[in-house]
Amino acid sequence: MTNAFEHKDTLQSNERKCIATGKIRDRDEMYRFIIGPDGQLLPDLAEKLPGRGLWVSANQLSLKLAIEENLFEKSAKKTLKVKDNLISEIECLQSKRLLDLIRLARKAGQAVCGYEKVKEWLSKDKVLLLIQAHDGSGRGKSKLSPPDTGKFIGCLSSLELGEAFGRQSAIHCAVTSGGLAKRIVQEAHRLKGLRQNFGEESPERKRQLNER
Repeated sequence: MTNAFEHKDTLQSNERKCIATGKIRDRDEMYRFIIGPDGQLLPDLAEKLPGRGLWVSANQLSLKLAIEENLFEKSAKKTLKVKDNLISEIECLQSKRLLDLIRLARKAGQAVCGYEKVKEWLSKDKVLLLIQAHDGSGRGKSKLSPPDTGKFIGCLSSLELGEAFGRQSAIHCAVTSGGLAKRIVQEAHRLKGLRQNFGEESPERKRQLNER
């Protein structure tokens, strides 16, 4: 098997090769892993940890394949310690990254929540991104839609979206244009890839939310 560590001499700076599929993808669509001093495989979602990286496409299928087929070890050519709950851990970390960005957008005055506020922003063409909780009322959500040039996110629960706004729960959120909106879309795309069942979070993530 071709060594799948970073090959910056053959790839563009924003590209990496997935050890599970062998495909070259944009870094924004992948997860980076590094190997700790004790041989523990560590997810590096922020891509800041030192060490050579192993990259996997940001979706549940590729991650499962990499784990079940021991592709991390084969690529690293050494025995590694891989946590049993690695995918759930990544999901929790990814959810936190996304919520932190939404929280920053709220503090910067670039995001609002609540049906009436979101509806008002939509009427004023201020919305670049519409976020709606996957467990919200379908009828209520159908009354709002993103603008023709806007984006939609539906992979968060009402508890998660509420957490970003300091509330118990929230169904509707709107984000205006700006650098934060672009980053929110990127992180949401990654999270969606981990949640195959119509955006539902894992039991471990649900437990965390209920313990707030």
